[in-house]
Amino acid sequence: MSLSHTAAEYMLSDALLPDPSSSRAKGLRLELPSDRLLKFVTVGLPLFLVSLAFAREFSAGSQISCFSPTNFTGKQSAYTDTACWDSLIHHGFDAEGRAITKSLWALKVFPYSLLVVAVLMYLPYLLWRYAAAPALHCDLLFIIDELDKSYNRSVRLVQHMKKVQQASAEPEQFWEEYERARQERYFEFPLLERYLTCKQHAHALVFIYILRNLLLLLFLAATCLYLVFLHLNIFFQDEFSCSIKTGLLQAETHIPPLIPCKLVFFSVFQIISLSVGSVYVLLIPVVIYNALQLCQWDKGLLSVYEMLPAFDLLSRRMLTCPLNDLNVILLFLRANISELTSFSRLNAVSALREATANKEDIDTVIDFMTLLAGLETTKPKH
Repeated sequence: MSLSHTAAEYMLSDALLPDPSSSRAKGLRLELPSDRLLKFVTVGLPLFLVSLAFAREFSAGSQISCFSPTNFTGKQSAYTDTACWDSLIHHGFDAEGRAITKSLWALKVFPYSLLVVAVLMYLPYLLWRYAAAPALHCDLLFIIDELDKSYNRSVRLVQHMKKVQQASAEPEQFWEEYERARQERYFEFPLLERYLTCKQHAHALVFIYILRNLLLLLFLAATCLYLVFLHLNIFFQDEFSCSIKTGLLQAETHIPPLIPCKLVFFSVFQIISLSVGSVYVLLIPVVIYNALQLCQWDKGLLSVYEMLPAFDLLSRRMLTCPLNDLNVILLFLRANISELTSFSRLNAVSALREATANKEDIDTVIDFMTLLAGLETTKPKH
């Protein structure tokens, strides 16, 4: 065997991908980067701010300061602060002089409401994790494995073609047989292509993904409306008039009817609510963008694999309406591109293919590798 043939044999042997390791199944990402960012911000931000509010409450002590009469003792002043903090009811008068009351209890439960917000923001993630992630993991594992295997089959086919061409006495006859085999689809590996085609008619993943984004959008909008309600009704009133003439103290004449009080933590709650509301408003377009990704196909990944023999999911225009499970799988394949070893090699071959002068002579990766193996400089023109 000549030195050139030996070199070609070694080159094709090195082109084969190694067997996938068991760590691939553990390394698959079942969340898009934008979804992971949304989960981190929507859940982590209220938890972080609430922890700061609770830390300030524990360090600062009382969250209210009431201006008790000068004749009150220390115990009476402490009782006034506690009673007004427990009630949090503002006593005032309207324009006609009638007595009115306004509850400020929303301020007291505000930190706990943010905890509820964090739990609500985590629910869409739980829905995706338990309803869609297991099936998506199996799909990604199978498709990535089959794409790499399709690449290896192509390389082995090139190795076999090289041996057949070397044993052929008439090169023209060899290329005629090769063209006939391609036209009759003898090089077809239909399992993966039919599996992807089947996924075009499934809608479970896309339904759950859209539902996840709709729930997240609903919770973001509801939280923003809740914060707007607090600001319009409560968060502009850091002072209120409290009445402690209840129960045993109702008949006491030396106790004034109303005692002015001031909320010490008021500015902190304002900053927290403004921070959460501003960030959530900015995240709403991100959620809408994630949902709109499903309105168009990501054809860049599959177009590279069309260099493989008979893998023509795009050229046969089988991609119809993008709202199906295949489009979701393509998005997650793009996120797991590091696990797809064959993509980088085919992408490099695709770049060389674009830079080749005689582009009409190279149709698939088999053609390109055949040229690299030194079989023919160009194929005969028909």
